[in-house]
Amino acid sequence: MLNKIIHGDATDRPSLVIAHGLFGSARNWGVIAKRMSEDRQVTAVDMRNHGDSPREATNSYLDMADDLANVLQTGDDVLGHSMGGKAVMTLALQHPNRLRRIIIADIAPVTYTHSQQPMIDAMRQIDLTTIESRRDADEQLMPHVPEAGVRAFLLQSLDVQARRWKLNLDVLQAEMDNIIGFPDLGGRFDGPALFLSGADSDYVEREHRPRIKALFPKARFAKIPGAGHWLHAEKPREFEAAITAFLDNS
Repeated sequence: MLNKIIHGDATDRPSLVIAHGLFGSARNWGVIAKRMSEDRQVTAVDMRNHGDSPREATNSYLDMADDLANVLQTGDDVLGHSMGGKAVMTLALQHPNRLRRIIIADIAPVTYTHSQQPMIDAMRQIDLTTIESRRDADEQLMPHVPEAGVRAFLLQSLDVQARRWKLNLDVLQAEMDNIIGFPDLGGRFDGPALFLSGADSDYVEREHRPRIKALFPKARFAKIPGAGHWLHAEKPREFEAAITAFLDNS
């Protein structure tokens, strides 16, 4: 069973389940989840091989979809970012009657050509036996990841006291082709679907829309100006406003 962090109490509104992206965790979504829990219960999960969830031998989208199915209640709304978004799409196609609405943040049901292997290589460069603080780890990571924001994000998954990554790097590396891909699934999800993207991101292009509409006929598309792939971190208030508007009017 996935580790989960529950925010707020159940109300007469559908609960919202949040699935994070690659190298993320439920804790990354704490601020947004807490604010959105004012009028509905929000559950953020650690996906398999991330955070405090079990370390498994695979990281396929079919497996991740089954994990999510074991967490949600029938009729919940589900939000997923990046890898989590692909897991939510797989869940919706495999179990369309279990969900009410889906929100897919900056990802499409397609295979991408880029790989996140360089991030795994960078994390492996840290000598975990020598670190005493997160600052020590940051200094070792800096030559390999120059962007301070990316380093800060990755280091949220480092347990400094235990000197271990809360990421199953071996499995994530072995499964990278599956993670950047998308399973060949039949069926479709006929419920409301919001595909919310960063205007500065190239993850969801106009040429992806026919594929999205074939699988999710009620898909709506929206972009957040000035945001890239990490739209929920870069523009959290605008991100929350877009989600709330969708949930209140669909």
